Amino acid sequence: MTDAIEIPERSGTAFTLKQGDTLVVIDPRGEQVADLLAFNAEDLNEVISSGRTLDYAETIYLTTDHILYSNRSRPMLTIVDDTVGRHDFLLTPCSFDTFHHFYPDLPPHRGCFGNLATALEPFGVQPDRIPTAFNCFMNVPIDGETGRLKVLPPISKAGDHVTFRAEMDLIIGLTACSAPDSNGGTFKPIHYRIEAACSPVTTRVATQTDTRKSR
Repeated sequence: MTDAIEIPERSGTAFTLKQGDTLVVIDPRGEQVADLLAFNAEDLNEVISSGRTLDYAETIYLTTDHILYSNRSRPMLTIVDDTVGRHDFLLTPCSFDTFHHFYPDLPPHRGCFGNLATALEPFGVQPDRIPTAFNCFMNVPIDGETGRLKVLPPISKAGDHVTFRAEMDLIIGLTACSAPDSNGGTFKPIHYRIEAACSPVTTRVATQTDTRKSR
């Protein structure tokens, strides 16, 4: 298990995650979104897919035991623990264009898209490869009659977390979101921790030959 690592407010990072390892994404102060991306470490053309995942889950509210699928319909991540139960997999990472559209009176920011692009560049991921992210802790209710959606403050409290198990070797992008409405109007850090998969225990059974040699 690694110590928790902090992603400063309005920034992002990228790292590898081995098959079987778990990634714990933590909201240390509450009401802060984290955008998460996953790419197959062996083939960047295989990437996390909102469409495949929501289709197979038959719900937009993903939580414990739901699988996040790739564009090739293969499991990439499984949610194994979730203390919040409300996340978003509909909306794209915020960007300069998001700020021009929704926040014309605020200084523009490159947002999660820009932060992810910069963090993932050393792994060979180009900006046009960035798909819809799994938005940890993001609260996007939808009106059942009109289909209209809203972006409301997250319901996550300080210390809440969501834990994912890697189903293949992955490259992960992760941010502390930069959009005002998504985070209740304030910007806070995100913490994450990687827990390595337990190595299998091998039991060696002594044979007659082994017994004689031990005398």
